[in-house]
Amino acid sequence: MKTKQLTRLTLSAAIAAVLFCGAAMAQDAAPAQDAQKTQPPPAKRTPAQQQQANPESAKNLEQVVVTGNTATGGLKKIDTSYSVVTATSEQIKMANPKSTADLLKISPGLWPESTGGQTGANIEIAGFPGGGDAPFNTVQLMGSPLYGMPSLSFFEQTSMFRLDDTIDRVEIVQGGPSVVFADGQIGATENYMLKTGTDKPSGSIGVTYGNENLRRVDGFLGFPIANNWYGSIGGFYRDSDGVRDPQFAADKGGQFTATLSHDSDNGTMTLYGRYLNDRNQFITPIPLIQSGTDDFHPYPGFDPLKDTYYGKEIQHVHLAGYPGGGTDANLANGRGAKMGFFGGNFDYDLGDGWNLSDKFLFDGGDMNTNALFSGTNPASLYDELYTVPKDQGGFELPAGSATATYVKGGGAVDPNQSVIHQGWWFIHKHLKNVNNDFRLSKEIFDGNTLTAGIYLAHYTEDDKWALGNQMLMTNTPHARPIQVSYVDGGQTYYLTDGQGLLDNGTFNITNHGTATNKAFYLSDIWRVGPWLFDLSGRIENQNASTTVCNTSNVDTDGNPYTLYNNAVSTCNGTFTHTKYDKSHPSWTFGVNYELADNMSVYVRVNKGAHFPDFDNGIRGQPSDNTAPMQRVFNFEGGFKYQSQYLYADISAYHKQFDGLLFQPTDGAGTPVGSPRLYGSDSKGINLTGAVTPTENLRIQVVANYLDGHYSHNESCLPYTNLVTGETACASINGVRLQRQPRFRYMLTPSYKFPFSWGDILAFVTYTHVGPHTQDQSGLQQLGTYNTWDFGVVADVLDSWELRLQGTNMTNELGLTESNSRIFGTAAGTNGVILARPLEGREVNFQVKYKF
Repeated sequence: MKTKQLTRLTLSAAIAAVLFCGAAMAQDAAPAQDAQKTQPPPAKRTPAQQQQANPESAKNLEQVVVTGNTATGGLKKIDTSYSVVTATSEQIKMANPKSTADLLKISPGLWPESTGGQTGANIEIAGFPGGGDAPFNTVQLMGSPLYGMPSLSFFEQTSMFRLDDTIDRVEIVQGGPSVVFADGQIGATENYMLKTGTDKPSGSIGVTYGNENLRRVDGFLGFPIANNWYGSIGGFYRDSDGVRDPQFAADKGGQFTATLSHDSDNGTMTLYGRYLNDRNQFITPIPLIQSGTDDFHPYPGFDPLKDTYYGKEIQHVHLAGYPGGGTDANLANGRGAKMGFFGGNFDYDLGDGWNLSDKFLFDGGDMNTNALFSGTNPASLYDELYTVPKDQGGFELPAGSATATYVKGGGAVDPNQSVIHQGWWFIHKHLKNVNNDFRLSKEIFDGNTLTAGIYLAHYTEDDKWALGNQMLMTNTPHARPIQVSYVDGGQTYYLTDGQGLLDNGTFNITNHGTATNKAFYLSDIWRVGPWLFDLSGRIENQNASTTVCNTSNVDTDGNPYTLYNNAVSTCNGTFTHTKYDKSHPSWTFGVNYELADNMSVYVRVNKGAHFPDFDNGIRGQPSDNTAPMQRVFNFEGGFKYQSQYLYADISAYHKQFDGLLFQPTDGAGTPVGSPRLYGSDSKGINLTGAVTPTENLRIQVVANYLDGHYSHNESCLPYTNLVTGETACASINGVRLQRQPRFRYMLTPSYKFPFSWGDILAFVTYTHVGPHTQDQSGLQQLGTYNTWDFGVVADVLDSWELRLQGTNMTNELGLTESNSRIFGTAAGTNGVILARPLEGREVNFQVKYKF
């Protein structure tokens, strides 16, 4: 009842803000006939809006940012006492992002693992012990978080957002004041601002073709509607085979966005809507040969740069164990999104030093997953059937008893054929979200402004999972499924079903989650000469509940000889209900000192916490024994400088974590054993900078150094290695943080060649990624790698743009992760390892007409 009331309250606040805005601004709008006679007065625009209208007027430290502060109209970068990286729409394109998550590489300390495809990225943040998904990363659209929780199982927020020409700019903030505002994210927040209409109609349309058979159309149009009313529409549609061609469209879909905005002497309003319908291949680890800690080679028959297990023969399956009587699933549907968004921003000057701001967002839709998930390492069919022990993924059948044939086309399978079994998983995830962030500011005295805010969010998830579903298939590109039966004691047993599935699901569940977050915050900004002080505090409550079905192993056909369905995880009509109701305070204090007009230093301290989510820490747990809250204490300091030839933004930090939970899982992703608590301690340096020795030559650098390790756990964490079958334990105290390179940098020299008809901008990006490891044990090394990307952009006359860009031009073999369901060393016999390497060379060409 309370959540329904809160939803109505949030909706009422958002509608009231829009109606109030419309009524107030209608008073400022001149009648149409008067507008023809007289020139209307210029609208009052915030510094951030003026920057959008003329992006070239603000460069580097003069850029205005609105994320992470409560200053009316935002703060200049030189005044922010925290790390913030900004990128315009053109700078976003220059970064050559392969996905929304991949763009985060422009911010030092952010480490997006984009080798999994367009969606489902693991996003690591220097000093934040993640290891999977993106629990410490929030995506905002126009200042509103896309969902109430940063990530869930099989969902992270970049998966519901696509980059296109409707994006005006992005602001990326790490830590600092983010622990207080919006959803109180303790890690990183990227806030995407949309383009809106202007007085003069303008826009663009572009067509792109790529060597992976990418065909894409982008468009944007901004236009005036009436006096100080503006509109815009835009979006994209594309179809691509992908670098790793799965024999069907790897990525297919599009996005449409529209805005309506109004300016007046006293404020601004923007309403926006967006619809996303996109399907994306979720790339599964492939086999490689490991010869040393930093020595990886192709597995025979597998090109690590372009091959994939996906193919037509395993594309369509029927998953009999899916809750509710089974379902058909299709790999071509991938890990995509079908989401709708509607939001609005309202800023109004009430006079006498009072300012009001309100942001709201409604969104909902499906975030489904159709994908393969790695099981154990490959072996020959003979060994898999007869010699590999069961605890290492084998079957130990009576010698010579089995018959193995291909599912499609029939025919006996060669006993020497390398095979593997992988999970064919399907997860239906339906999400709904509404949030509202209301702020009221008052200038207490000259230079001092106090802001009070209320953040409300109500959100749900409705899930059906079908995990396990191990399919026996050839260990080859475009794998072929295999069906197996065998004879023992004169009786025929069926090891797989007719699709090659070894089981009908080991974790088939339904889950419903509902949560409401309520937060109140205060923030005071005080400018005293060259000093800028800010002190902010927040108290937040999360009231969440989940209802998950309890399961029993059932023989679904009553036939003991069909082994694949003798113990199917099935909802048994009972449920586990979990209630979670916790509150926590967060705070931050920062001091910025402007040494000169082009130079400043700052220090900041903050303390924040991370709530557990529906799928990790709440679901299935007793209400009095849910996961502990993860807390971080962060101290940071920085220096910013800008001159004609040099730009530098350097920050150093010390982060301490506690409340981290280690939960062992088996090959199906099912939790086993009791969880253990631990913490971490990290120090590091982040750098963004640029050198401009001449007007047309520019060299940019993004770099970070991390010295982070696990702490606060003197015990030995138990685990079972799925490759060797051995049960062991690992001490993690002092072990480097998983998946995060100790050192990473990107160098991008660019040169602009001016001509009478326009200009050509040419640039290359060299990226070095230092040593990194797979998990908390630190036993599986992932090595280092270096890549080269490039771009050439020609502006012809006033209207045409030609763009040629490419990534990984040297076909570097670099790894971001190995088999995430294996703890400890992942390499098996002869050094075989399952891992995700970088995709090979990709080159795209675009022709764009601008008007």
